[in-house]
Amino acid sequence: MTKKINKEKPEKKAAGLDAMKRELDEKTKLADERLEQIRYLRADFENYRKSLDREKAGLESNANMGFVKELLPLLDDLEAAVGKSGNSEASEGYKLMLKKLLSILFKSGLKPIESVGKRFDPYYHEAMMSTESDEPDGTVLEELQKGYMLNSNVIRHSKVRIAKNKKTGTEEDA
Repeated sequence: MTKKINKEKPEKKAAGLDAMKRELDEKTKLADERLEQIRYLRADFENYRKSLDREKAGLESNANMGFVKELLPLLDDLEAAVGKSGNSEASEGYKLMLKKLLSILFKSGLKPIESVGKRFDPYYHEAMMSTESDEPDGTVLEELQKGYMLNSNVIRHSKVRIAKNKKTGTEEDA
């Protein structure tokens, strides 16, 4: 058995190696380009998924907001019933129902707006009237109707009576 000895010229071998190296470089460059495309596609997909999640959360929030807004008159009525019921047994029943309703609404993100003693803020408050007072102008003296926020959105402004300083008398009834 005889071995076949490769007797190609070294120049020819070098040219073949150079050609293979160029081809390998081209294929490596193509593979890198495809890998970069895959990375961009993955990032686009992640952005799309996050966008869908935000849209879904927004739709759920809007649905909750509408439902909670419809329940606010019931909440007002229960609070009034607790305050006006003379019978202690009835009062306890109203308190229990109010407590359960508030618990459900608070879990959904409902928060009352604190008003009395605070500075009037048109984002949270609606001035219904003003009264002369020794308090600084614009201080909320009384809450006529409780306001609420759902998560970070005001869903009902607090209807309030604000102070008009006796000394200046600059503000008029709202």
